[in-house]
Amino acid sequence: MTSDALSPLIPRSAIFADPEMAYAQLSPNGNMLAYLAPVEGKVGVWVRTIGQENDRVVARDALRPIPWAQWQGDGQHVLYLQDSRGDENYHLFRVGLLGHEPMDLTPVPGARALPLAIDFRYPDEGLITMNARTPSLMDVHRVNFATGSNLLDIENPGDVQLWLADNMLQVRAAVAQIAGGNFAIRVRDVAGSEWRVLDEIAFADGRPRLVAFSPDNRFLYAITAKNANADRLVQYELSSGAVATRFEDPAYDVVKVYIEPDTREIGAAAVLRDRLVWTPLSDSWALSLKSFEALDAGEFSIASGTKNGDPLILQCQSDTSPEKYFLYSRETCHATLLFHCRPNLLIYTLAAMKPITFSAGDGLRLSGYLTLPVGLEPQGLPTVLYVHGGPWHRDRWGFDPVVQWLANRGYAVLQVNFRGSTGYGKAFLNAGNREWAGAMRTDLLDARDWAIKAGYADPARCAIFGMSYGGYATLTALAWTPDAFRCGIDVVGPSDLTTFLASIPPYWEPMRKLLEERVGDEDAFLKSQSPLYRVSSISAPLLIAQGANDPRVKKRESDQIVQALRENGREVEYLIYENEGHGLAHQENLQHFAEVAESFLARHLGGRAEP
Repeated sequence: MTSDALSPLIPRSAIFADPEMAYAQLSPNGNMLAYLAPVEGKVGVWVRTIGQENDRVVARDALRPIPWAQWQGDGQHVLYLQDSRGDENYHLFRVGLLGHEPMDLTPVPGARALPLAIDFRYPDEGLITMNARTPSLMDVHRVNFATGSNLLDIENPGDVQLWLADNMLQVRAAVAQIAGGNFAIRVRDVAGSEWRVLDEIAFADGRPRLVAFSPDNRFLYAITAKNANADRLVQYELSSGAVATRFEDPAYDVVKVYIEPDTREIGAAAVLRDRLVWTPLSDSWALSLKSFEALDAGEFSIASGTKNGDPLILQCQSDTSPEKYFLYSRETCHATLLFHCRPNLLIYTLAAMKPITFSAGDGLRLSGYLTLPVGLEPQGLPTVLYVHGGPWHRDRWGFDPVVQWLANRGYAVLQVNFRGSTGYGKAFLNAGNREWAGAMRTDLLDARDWAIKAGYADPARCAIFGMSYGGYATLTALAWTPDAFRCGIDVVGPSDLTTFLASIPPYWEPMRKLLEERVGDEDAFLKSQSPLYRVSSISAPLLIAQGANDPRVKKRESDQIVQALRENGREVEYLIYENEGHGLAHQENLQHFAEVAESFLARHLGGRAEP
């Protein structure tokens, strides 16, 4: 490698720094902004008046970054979530604009609470889901923000995975997985009335998603692939069960729907092709979307809005430009830049992410992205196959700190949406059922072979790297095909699917049937798909990182394979982060991991490393 030809080295401290500002939220009247930003090294909640520089901290936690915040409908308080040491048992807190002592609205030890309906039209109360009654079941609770009272509103009968409130802040729809694995959409006519099945959807059609109720509460908007290849936006008439399609794409799933906050009408819907593509579903949104597209060449999403839906906050980003936020007036079609999330990266040239397609060994068409180092000839490069987690998720076009870090160090970065990834319709999703170490794994090898055949990748200098399922994919690649990769990096990946499924968080229990259908259910089969039982075949060096408090992939998953590797005399570095859960949230841990991983890759593939 001729490192002199590469663009200037971007410091890890710049690439992996917390955004200076992010997650902007407009107050109900549009006069103020709440956002997340660092406070003495940990992300906290800030507010400021629009058009002024009176930024101030209203919530902080010296022990852990705060991941989510939202205005209360009164415009005088902010709500936020926080867990303990990465255990994902979130509590909902409320704090005033002067930053006084926050109130824990869900003070139940060991419980997990998540927002269900925070509606500006109901400023004094909201709905949350919480497993206070039974650890495995998320019930609905009604919270009075002023008094802090927290009352059980609906008990989960044991199979409900999703709830939805109507426009009167009454829960009137739910999705359950029923006996046999199919899904049922249940509704009720009014609060307190009996639940009835509105529709039953086959497991192969995928779990439906509930979007909203129509303005008059007579129709339910949902996303489902029933009677279609890909997830489409439909509306159910509650009285008759009649279904009408509101928007669909023949090949790609509908992934976003914007509901007007004042009228509750559908404004627009989006599908994620190579990039996110919006389609207006009302006359007013046709004009707005045109002006959005003229604003920025990248992608945009609607991050927030006021009580009446004007103005909005737009989040824009691209592969070579980190996120920025605009305040947008729908009345005047005028946008004002609020801030860049990562202004420290604007001085650097970032690498472009190119969409790619190729055929798997069995002919299935696969899509993904290739990011090449700036300044190097795109041939014979050391290459990192970067595998997404989930696995019911997908890689997407846009700014990614990990991708930019690897490309800046001189690596071609290959990402593939292997079968089982979401976004490409139900047939593609179902093609991954029970194929965690089968066709999903060979799709990744086919991606590697495509990059080699196309001339981009040096076959002797390929690595595989991923988190969660991506970590598992790293272990399986090295265990099943020992010569395919020079080295691997596994972050919080399961090593034994029997112990993984036996120790899922209790609130995943209603999803157990889904997991069994998509992963497997018999011990013999699960062990046949587990890299722990093929550890003697692993010869490539490994770097493994694990959060000690991970509730999804327990520390045991990494402990047991590290022990087995060491007993077999294999090279493995093991990093344990005592204050982390499923991933790395703390800035100091992320920086440390990047430093170790960068040196590991440089040692085995020959890329650059920051001194």
